[in-house]
Amino acid sequence: MAQRYPDWIWHNGAIKPWAEATTHVMSHALHYGSSVFEGIRSYPTSIDGVDGTAIFRLSDHTRRLFASAKIYDMPIPYTVDQLNAACREVLDANGLSKAYLRPVAFRGLGGFGLSADTPTDVAVSAWEMGAYLGHDVIEAGIDACVSSWQRFAPNTIPAGAKAGGNYLSGQLVAREARRLGFGEGIALASTGLLSEGAGENLFLVFDGALHTPPVSAALLNGITRNSLIMLARDHGIAVVERDLPREYLYLCDELFMCGTAAEITPIRSVDGRQVGAGKPGPLTLRMQELFFGLFDGRTPDRYGWLEQV
Repeated sequence: MAQRYPDWIWHNGAIKPWAEATTHVMSHALHYGSSVFEGIRSYPTSIDGVDGTAIFRLSDHTRRLFASAKIYDMPIPYTVDQLNAACREVLDANGLSKAYLRPVAFRGLGGFGLSADTPTDVAVSAWEMGAYLGHDVIEAGIDACVSSWQRFAPNTIPAGAKAGGNYLSGQLVAREARRLGFGEGIALASTGLLSEGAGENLFLVFDGALHTPPVSAALLNGITRNSLIMLARDHGIAVVERDLPREYLYLCDELFMCGTAAEITPIRSVDGRQVGAGKPGPLTLRMQELFFGLFDGRTPDRYGWLEQV
């Protein structure tokens, strides 16, 4: 079945037809991976009897885009407010409410070579997207494997930047998992300790507490990860950020992945070993309830995370 693309996209300052948002094949980003991007979700909301569309932590995502660009010395020729407005514009142009948004900034066509001067092109797209890892996985969970590919070592590639080139690592992890018949792959850091999924952060449950690898474990400090830590602590759930060995994946009571695309996806087995009861556990379900409850008013939005369109 052919991919159905949206009608409109925001590209270099203007809404234009999707097919017109083109770039040259000699653009720097195509050859060297010199792009930074974000994944953002919008949700239909119903809070205090008022219905509308909200973008989840839009400003935080946009600020992280600028932080990633700063790491790579990539000037973005727009402000945070302008890109926030672009996200709203592209949703409105395509008539979308429940959607996935992708702002991207990249080195375009200019000089040749790694350190060449080039303009920075910027685009924001939006489209309808359901569960990232497959139908019903939010409810049923997935089977995962530990990848043979490790994450990059410290002081090689900065894991704290959400940069296009970083996701070559994620592609290796994800495609290996699919080839072996798993729903997703889990990567270890260069230390041999747990890092993250191909494109998701990890939470393990032990004795009613959430345990997650630290940001020093070659992982992206995910905005969904941060949201769940804050929600958990607000509701009396202990959160421990610490180094975790691989075998703890097999020994934990519950296990789930999280991210903007994956939202909160339970993991029912790792490497063929059942995790806990082999289905989403009570704390996983509670975190799903707290997270998705933000969008229908069950969970108070204490931090102003829902930015209305």
